[in-house]
Amino acid sequence: MLKKVFNIIKISPVMLKTNVFILIAIFLLSACGGDETEITKIDNPELVAVAFFDALYNEKDSKKAASVCAPKLARLILHYQSPKAVARHLFNMSYDKVEIKPDDSGVKLREQFKNKAVITLYFDGFYQEERLKDVKRLSLVQVDGGKWVIDKILKDPF
Repeated sequence: MLKKVFNIIKISPVMLKTNVFILIAIFLLSACGGDETEITKIDNPELVAVAFFDALYNEKDSKKAASVCAPKLARLILHYQSPKAVARHLFNMSYDKVEIKPDDSGVKLREQFKNKAVITLYFDGFYQEERLKDVKRLSLVQVDGGKWVIDKILKDPF
């Protein structure tokens, strides 16, 4: 029966195995690398903070989010294992999809303290078809080589 199928579509079993092998190899190679390293190369603290929450809420990748955190905070994030648990326990916010914008009025204040920044982020998104808005503040510090890392989650400003 299988030989009849191969004869009808004119593909030899060896050719089929080769094509399947190539497709599997392409799939596995495309999964490698990813954007995980790109988030650690951002040199603007506002963008680091946005990328952190984007990785957590939109990409659902807690390891990627932890890659831009100070060691203590990174351990805490990785402890919860799932992005949903991190969102619920650390930030008391749940979103299916969210848009994150930094507060751009504090840029001049940040320039006065070159190796520290306090970033305010505005969240506007949906959770179970309900629209939710929130505000969070983060403290970032600049470490070796000018890399910005999230040091602390600050108390809600309101």
